[in-house]
Amino acid sequence: MTEPAPRTVVLVVDDSPETLAMLTEALERTGAVVLVATDGERALAAVERVAPDLILLDAVMPGLDGFETCRRLKKLSALTHVPVIFMTGLKETDRIVEGLEAGGVDYVTKPIVIDELLARIRVHIDNARLSRSARAALDTTGRFLFAADRNGRLLWSTPQATRLLATASPNFSAEDLALPEIVAKWLVARSEGRSDQPSVSLQAGAEGASLVVAFVGQSDRDELLLRVTQEGGSDYAALFKDRLGVTTREADVLLWIARGKSNRDIGEILGMSPRTVNKHLEQIYVKLGVENRAAAAAAAVRVLQ
Repeated sequence: MTEPAPRTVVLVVDDSPETLAMLTEALERTGAVVLVATDGERALAAVERVAPDLILLDAVMPGLDGFETCRRLKKLSALTHVPVIFMTGLKETDRIVEGLEAGGVDYVTKPIVIDELLARIRVHIDNARLSRSARAALDTTGRFLFAADRNGRLLWSTPQATRLLATASPNFSAEDLALPEIVAKWLVARSEGRSDQPSVSLQAGAEGASLVVAFVGQSDRDELLLRVTQEGGSDYAALFKDRLGVTTREADVLLWIARGKSNRDIGEILGMSPRTVNKHLEQIYVKLGVENRAAAAAAAVRVLQ
């Protein structure tokens, strides 16, 4: 039996009971689960219990206004990619840039046209789900990728990239949203046009190894895609060089061969073409005196045991 699709959860934040009632009724007619909060503090408390799929946020509220509420919500890793749509009065539209800079993706003006709002909600939820699916695919295929904004703030990271970054910054975690300082400064310099340096290196651990963080591309207006790889100085490289007579780069390739990665995967991890990977592999076969990939992987495993 097929599991029913999960219902969309929308958090509506507004200090007007009439607006809350109108939006709740309209959203529930679409089958959504609606959470309500009458101010920013209550919104922050609500998301501690349930992470919504989308947030409708009144821009101007007493106490904690919508802009500051959005900034605080976006500091929570679980909500980084949850779309926020601001609701604002016509006379307040000149402040909407502030809302977009705070992390919002869109806005609607009051009085709200329900059909227009529902259409915008569908588009943003579909886009957010596609983005989540792409990140999940990266996670499951073992990519060493992460994304950050122009200010050097981590947006998301695959588990493998998180593990490598943690070797350079012991207190680093994907929940902290803070990249190593040298990486953050490099991203800021790039965004401000003070540097066109394609990558930055940082020390990883106490074994002389280094990490290289390289710019891959830009997925949207403020999400920079980056790759992290490990180079030189690592235990496995020294072992392979000493016992198998391979170079450092061949050692990198051999390690990922032993971990079952394809040439295409290794190329993405190490920042080289599959053809270059294959050339390294040919040299590895000669140096190890083996004829195939499986035999090379077995030789690497024996060294690492």
